[in-house]
Amino acid sequence: MLTSAIAGERNAFAELVRRHTPIAHRTAVLLGAGSDADDVVQEAFVKAYRGLQRFRVGAPFRPWLLRIVANETSNLQRSVRRRRVREGVDEPLPHVVDDPADSAISRDRQRLLRQAVQQLPSGLQMVVTCRYLLDLDEAETAQVLGIARGTVKSRNHRALARLRTSGVRSD
Repeated sequence: MLTSAIAGERNAFAELVRRHTPIAHRTAVLLGAGSDADDVVQEAFVKAYRGLQRFRVGAPFRPWLLRIVANETSNLQRSVRRRRVREGVDEPLPHVVDDPADSAISRDRQRLLRQAVQQLPSGLQMVVTCRYLLDLDEAETAQVLGIARGTVKSRNHRALARLRTSGVRSD
């Protein structure tokens, strides 16, 4: 299907969109797009479609797409920050919507965990989001964030250490 999409078959690309929209949307929300997640995902798919000719055949599509989503989310956040500075408005912490997959964790613990993750520096926050909230492996996380796999490992280690010292317990 991917090779068909690269060859220009619109139905094949439409199938890729159908398959990958849920994870792309979740990625946008968890990385901070909030209510603009639909717009971020739509723009990411437009850019992916335009960039299919540059896609390396044989590489996994999902991490490539999610990197585009992450970049579009960053673009959105930069734009929002610039607008807030220009308008003199304080920047609130990004809101992460509740996910049915998190239903096993009490609402209170879930809120505390979200707050602790949001307090992490951006680079650590992005790694934790990719690894644990999006369930990406180290290689996929590295590709999505455009960093080395070793950087993913070290940031993950530092982030988990900070979360432990923040009082968020894992039991």
